[in-house]
Amino acid sequence: MVEIGRVIKFYNSFFFVKVGEEIIPCKLRGLLKRDKKIGSAVYVGDFVEISRLKDKSGVIEKVQSRRNVLIRPSIANVDRVILTFAVDAPKLHPLLLNRFLVLAEKSLLDDIIICVNKIDLTSEKNFLSEYESLYKVLRVSTITGEGLAELKKILSSGVSVFAGASGVGKSSLLNALDKNLQLKVGKVSEKILRGKHTTRVAELINFGEGFLVDTPGFSAVDLTEAGINKGNLKDYFVEFKNFAGGCKFLNVCSHSHEPDCGVKAAVERGEILRERYESYLTLLEEVTTGKIF
Repeated sequence: MVEIGRVIKFYNSFFFVKVGEEIIPCKLRGLLKRDKKIGSAVYVGDFVEISRLKDKSGVIEKVQSRRNVLIRPSIANVDRVILTFAVDAPKLHPLLLNRFLVLAEKSLLDDIIICVNKIDLTSEKNFLSEYESLYKVLRVSTITGEGLAELKKILSSGVSVFAGASGVGKSSLLNALDKNLQLKVGKVSEKILRGKHTTRVAELINFGEGFLVDTPGFSAVDLTEAGINKGNLKDYFVEFKNFAGGCKFLNVCSHSHEPDCGVKAAVERGEILRERYESYLTLLEEVTTGKIF
């Protein structure tokens, strides 16, 4: 009998598949290993069809179609990404924020949320309000409790990936949401604080009716490694498309040096945030020259 479950972890050559409340260690069917058309045969987050063996393990017979795949760690069928930054300590840098946003757009994630942590460190309670026309901005604090109830509600369904640079308080934030996560998150945060983007076990962690994935790897991905180049980078600045029709050179305009550019005109009129455009130019130079900023 074939059953459908979700891969929640890959470890020691086994895929651990959750079927109902049961976790079943599974191997791949030989034919599936040789199927090159689907890229990596199985990702954590995949919905798969399995058959049981007499020893209570299983065999993955088929992988159902994916909505998306996160680049690092490889997680399939992600519902949202929580891009986590701090107001201060460390200070939020626009280029890093926009690098994260570009990578999230490239990964075809359904829901991209900017989570501003340590909001208690500023009197500017509408911090990053200029981004709210593009993305949901959630302001939180583990000190005052601001925003935690809303964040917990968001995380209570689907697969949510947390991504953030070291020091932004991501582990403390997760612990504040669920104290049962403390040991797992603490181990991860130690790796982040050492500055090592090492490969580790990709795992979906139960949270309410949903799953969490905590990863330092998202920020470590080179744009070119993610398939971003000077031709398609502009596609991941979502507001550009509203003004690109005004470009003299239309589809071939890079929005950098060309005359009569609709995007550059929108920047001058204040209709595109200047720091977004300046980040675009820096990232364009990066994918063109290979020099990472």
